Amino acid sequence: MCKVLSNSDMKKLCGELQKNSVIDPALYQKFHVKRGLRRSDGTGVLAGITNICNVHGYVVNEGEMEPIPGELIYRGYNIYDLVNNAQKEKRYGFEETAYLLIFGKLPNEDELEAFNHYLSMHRQLPSGFVVDMLMKAPSRNIMNKLARSVLSLYSYYDESCEDVSIENEMATAVNLLAKLPIIMVNAYQVKRKHFDNQTLFMHPLRPEESTAETILSMLRPDREYSKEEAQLLDCLLMLHAEHGGGNNSTFTCRVLTSSGTDAYSAYSSAICSLKGSRHGGANIKVSAQLEEFKKNIKHWDNEDEVADYIRKVLRKEAGDGSGLVYGMGHAVYTLSDPRAVILKKKAFKLAKGKDIEAEFHLLDTIERMTPILMKEERGIEKTVCANVDMYSGLVYRMLQIPEELYTPLFAVSRMAGWSAHRMEEIMTGKRIIRPAYKALPKKKHYVPIAERD
Repeated sequence: MCKVLSNSDMKKLCGELQKNSVIDPALYQKFHVKRGLRRSDGTGVLAGITNICNVHGYVVNEGEMEPIPGELIYRGYNIYDLVNNAQKEKRYGFEETAYLLIFGKLPNEDELEAFNHYLSMHRQLPSGFVVDMLMKAPSRNIMNKLARSVLSLYSYYDESCEDVSIENEMATAVNLLAKLPIIMVNAYQVKRKHFDNQTLFMHPLRPEESTAETILSMLRPDREYSKEEAQLLDCLLMLHAEHGGGNNSTFTCRVLTSSGTDAYSAYSSAICSLKGSRHGGANIKVSAQLEEFKKNIKHWDNEDEVADYIRKVLRKEAGDGSGLVYGMGHAVYTLSDPRAVILKKKAFKLAKGKDIEAEFHLLDTIERMTPILMKEERGIEKTVCANVDMYSGLVYRMLQIPEELYTPLFAVSRMAGWSAHRMEEIMTGKRIIRPAYKALPKKKHYVPIAERD
């Protein structure tokens, strides 16, 4: 009779795994290993060269890091200029931003109009896709559904999927840029019906709508939204479109691309990376922690009360026990994250006079006081600023966007950056990415199975 593994057997095996797998942290220092491909001062190990984006948060002067206001540069253009000029001209900027990232130049009016028309014409999902890929296998997690859906699109276009010519790659990238928002909203609507017992809304596409307008229009039962709301969402899409080749999801996309795999596999892997709570999923952590602050602080406008609770979080006496104030700190930015600066300014303007304004002021207080209290509690001299996640979740809530879509919206936007990096890797990488790992085990003599314990 075949023996079945019991719970105690599994527990014992897990213990063996742990005993043979856990590595002493001191060994990383001994062998000069850069954990997370980062040096001890927090700077990244140089792994590539790119024309696409520069994320700048400090300068190195006489061997020492000096904080500077953060800069986010897309193809040489400052994010402040891209956002402010689009909104000054009262038009949507995400499509222009995507064009810049993918094609390497700012479009003129005719080029942008043609690009918008192309996106509009390619938003429609393949026949049967919604039923076969979304309705027959609903998921509570929209990021998982996005990744699976992108991977499954291979089977709809399999005659050209292994063609890595730039022309085909470009067509694939723009096709996915058009379709991801529709997959996201439809997957969410199916999730609502299947798991939440809510009414299913699937509106027909409106070809005249921008990406931001399409998302709001498809998401809301009455399809109503204001110009201000659509422009704020458009701004968020612009801010999330790209963030350098070293961020985890973009690096993941480049690693898979370097292996020679197809575009759908590479983009699906990037979505899976972005899902992680240490990457794109961080905005969910900020939202959850804000709810804790709201529940445990009686007077939100009392800075002493806010400071007391921040201290409890830092001491691991409150919150999830991590000791982290989510939304504070960034791997590159020091004095400021330009995305957070832009978003905060625009969000405060739209929130003025509404109930949600008090929550924005609470976040502002947390942002101002956390660096001071971190220094007091831990003696940390490092300059710490708010990152984009500090305000993005609350902005999404103000736009009536459900929490399940916070990170998927990030993916919808970042598709522009991923595709630019994939094509750059195809054109210039020319070598599989394979960093080295130090192996610790010594040679062992093989023991016949009958003689093993």
